[in-house]
Amino acid sequence: MAVENGTFEKIASELLTSERTCKPIQALSARYPELTIEDAYQIQKINIDEKLASGDVITGKKIGLTSLVMQKMLGVNQPDFGYLLKSMEVKNGATDRKTMLQPKAEGEIAFILKEDLMGPNLTPQDVINATDYVVAAIEIVDSRVENWKINIIDTVSDNASSGRYILSDIKVDPKTVDLKSLKMEFWKNGEKINEGKGEDALGDPAYAIAWLGNTLGSFGVPLRKGEVIFSGALSAALNAESGDVFTAKFESLGDIELKFE
Repeated sequence: MAVENGTFEKIASELLTSERTCKPIQALSARYPELTIEDAYQIQKINIDEKLASGDVITGKKIGLTSLVMQKMLGVNQPDFGYLLKSMEVKNGATDRKTMLQPKAEGEIAFILKEDLMGPNLTPQDVINATDYVVAAIEIVDSRVENWKINIIDTVSDNASSGRYILSDIKVDPKTVDLKSLKMEFWKNGEKINEGKGEDALGDPAYAIAWLGNTLGSFGVPLRKGEVIFSGALSAALNAESGDVFTAKFESLGDIELKFE
């Protein structure tokens, strides 16, 4: 079934209003079953362009759905991607829970690039060579779809369910650590809840970044020098409420903490 003219703009507006009012919407996939993943990325881009026109700035990109568990849950066999914006970055270690709908926190390894990367044919070694440093990070994912009842169409349209992010100040040369075996513990309110390793991000965080670069390359979009690139969650995302404090404790990368106020 063909998508009617104006549908992408209508959906994008609905998502943007939901984000700004913190009022969830019903699943797009249930209301627009004709949408494809390619359609969803067009919807995503409409809202990114709208935010850029309003003065926001792209600070990086993120890969999502890197775990087999999440892929199976959403019925897909590949990751997805979204954009990081200046408005998403948490600078002071705390963020306002009331500005989000239904946030979840997860620990990740972030890459900061010193060179542009443009697919296709990028390898993990290309990623390492182009990386200035890696840092411990916490990403806050959030969905504008009520009760997280999403499939791949919903999350891609919704900028890969992006919310906020925070980066550690400890900068590490990726050539000095084994990113695949690097361990992470994820704590909530002083209690260790889960753990993971770098290999939980598509088998290798650098491979995850290469996949992202190659996929974006097919759209003519590079990973740019200076950008922050998130390589995927290393363990399950945890629900976040006001007063919660999350700590990601990384081997070799140090700790990063985020509080919800």
